[in-house]
Amino acid sequence: MRAAQITELGTPPVVAEVEPPEPAEGRTVLQVTAVALNPVDLTVAAGRFYGGHPELPYVPGNEAVGRLAGGTRVYVSGRGLGLARDGTLTECVDVTDAHVCPIPEGFDDATAVAAGIAGIAGWLPVAWRSPVQEGDRVLVLGATGTAGSVAVQGARLLGAERVVAAGRNPDRLRRAEKLGADATISLGGGDLADEVEAAFDGEGPTLIVDLLWGGPLEAALAAAAPGARVVHIGQSAGPEATLRSADVRGKQLVILGYSNFALSQETKCAGYRQLLEHVEAGEVTIEHEMFAFDRVADAWAAQAEGQKAVVVFGKTAR
Repeated sequence: MRAAQITELGTPPVVAEVEPPEPAEGRTVLQVTAVALNPVDLTVAAGRFYGGHPELPYVPGNEAVGRLAGGTRVYVSGRGLGLARDGTLTECVDVTDAHVCPIPEGFDDATAVAAGIAGIAGWLPVAWRSPVQEGDRVLVLGATGTAGSVAVQGARLLGAERVVAAGRNPDRLRRAEKLGADATISLGGGDLADEVEAAFDGEGPTLIVDLLWGGPLEAALAAAAPGARVVHIGQSAGPEATLRSADVRGKQLVILGYSNFALSQETKCAGYRQLLEHVEAGEVTIEHEMFAFDRVADAWAAQAEGQKAVVVFGKTAR
């Protein structure tokens, strides 16, 4: 069967012929129909992931949609796929029953998998980790990526009083406004604390969804409302931040960590299916670009440029 392999760190995957998986006790074979690429795939393949990488050559890919041997249509992620062992960028992969989420028929494969890791990381922070409350004013730091875009839409859908999107890409900030943001902030253009304060008419955000850490969060906390909650998801702006006691202690801020890796399977599947319902209803949009499997290197390059790339099997795509 065909699979995409990383043969050397720092290089894109190449298509190769590999042996198909053999079913083992407690495991089953998934016929893969679509795989979404994620920043962590590129980080592992570059040798920069804190957990290392599987032995070379290895198959990347942390998630997939496909069918089990019995015909059940599922979404799969976690359990070391693409991190500690071969991943999902292959025609068939062996999985355990413990890390599959059944999904409804008739839902587009590419959209279903695009709503996976990145969608869950945007939805659950505002729907489960620190649910949007009546009157909440929400700031999304890093709103121009897929997870940030979902967080913006989720906050609006769940009834936030005001939603402000902050990011660096001007085109995607304009898109964020179309998707529900009341205002946007271009990072790197001025005093962020002042801009956050102005964007919330001097009242400050009551909930900060943070995909950046580092300097942006430091500035945002200076403008946060008393009692504000922070859900920290990523560190795109840096792995360290210096938080002032006057902000955290004086305002009695609540800082909550969030990681898809730490979710129980029950919570992950419930949140994923909930998000799919909103996508199907047209209430949440997840932009992505499809690539045929033999163009996996192009999909890899598109993901590196900040697009949401989905690799599909057996379908016409770019």
